[in-house]
Amino acid sequence: MIENCSLRRKTNLWPIGWVFMKNGIFVLMKQLFIRALIFQFFLFCNISLKAQSSDSLRILVFTKTMGYRHASIPDGVKAIQELSLSHGIGVDTTSNASFFQMPNLKRYAAVVFLNTTGDVLDTLQQEAFQQYIASGGGYLGIHAAADCEYDWPWYGRLVGAYFKSHPAIQRAKLWIQLDPRFPELEAFPHPWTRTDEWYNWQTPPPDGLVHVLVSIDESSYHGGENGSYHPMVWYHDVDGGRAFYMEFGHTSETYREPEILQLLWAGLQYAMGMK
Repeated sequence: MIENCSLRRKTNLWPIGWVFMKNGIFVLMKQLFIRALIFQFFLFCNISLKAQSSDSLRILVFTKTMGYRHASIPDGVKAIQELSLSHGIGVDTTSNASFFQMPNLKRYAAVVFLNTTGDVLDTLQQEAFQQYIASGGGYLGIHAAADCEYDWPWYGRLVGAYFKSHPAIQRAKLWIQLDPRFPELEAFPHPWTRTDEWYNWQTPPPDGLVHVLVSIDESSYHGGENGSYHPMVWYHDVDGGRAFYMEFGHTSETYREPEILQLLWAGLQYAMGMK
């Protein structure tokens, strides 16, 4: 009997221990499952927010050339893509002017003319782009964007000045003009010395109609033709839209300079209506 009772006690205790172990494992598995669900939820939210951010603001980079084509265009495209995507901005690129139709353009917060040259838009495409700006769109012109559409006066007013000539690539001294809208310029060297291809203007942008951010010191290099008023970076409102122009951008190295990237992002922000 003792053996039987002892055996009975062992028999009775074993299921209790097994149930306890089973319940413990169940609780542990339940906790792990809940944590996994929470992790997946936050991961999903994060991805969704990033995707939303990319879809909510997009820019178009236009690279068509009908004249000289800069070898640095791919470097400029890459810099703009990396800058924009790091801030949740979507980027499309094209050299096809037929894309310039209002249903397409209205998808973008800004259109970048990256080293465009010559007559890049026909009459209907010009009308679409002008309508886009009038409806509140933004424009960012880089370097040779001032070397195109000479027969379209409205574009000349948008970009601010037309290219005339340039001396050989060389170092020059630049002067920063502080602007409360662009506080990042406060950290720039003053003067700022760098190497690029320096444009002379047919007529500099009208003083008072544009806000000049950077000017070049003609006494610091050879070949300047605009005198003491020689702007290189400026911005202004145009017909209900926004325009930002940056003369820098001839060389591939330009698009790896920290100050240029800061200035480029600041220009994109203004063109997109974020400043």
